[in-house]
Amino acid sequence: MTARTRSRIVLAVSLFALAALFTLWFHGDRHRLAALLVFTLPPLLALAAVLRGGTTASRGGFWAGVLGLFWFSHGVMVAWSRPADGVYAWAEIVLALVIIVAANWPGLRARFGR
Repeated sequence: MTARTRSRIVLAVSLFALAALFTLWFHGDRHRLAALLVFTLPPLLALAAVLRGGTTASRGGFWAGVLGLFWFSHGVMVAWSRPADGVYAWAEIVLALVIIVAANWPGLRARFGR
């Protein structure tokens, strides 16, 4: 298994886990549909692109990395401002960091070698 394949698998699992986290987090919210569209749909769309393969996987990985910066910032903001949601926020921070690293790993490896 190549490093690129391992990175795609880690990216796909992390995106799915993030979508599941958002689904659990906003389960009882009164604006549940809006929250699901804003938070759960983007990682699922990126996951679909990553699983599709080819150049679409590269684009999906790129957008997952870009969105990972948003998810990281959102998690930090929630962890700081709403300690009651701290477990969800810290899980979002960790998953966002994993997504950013997994999305950029093939490029970093190509640039800096082994």
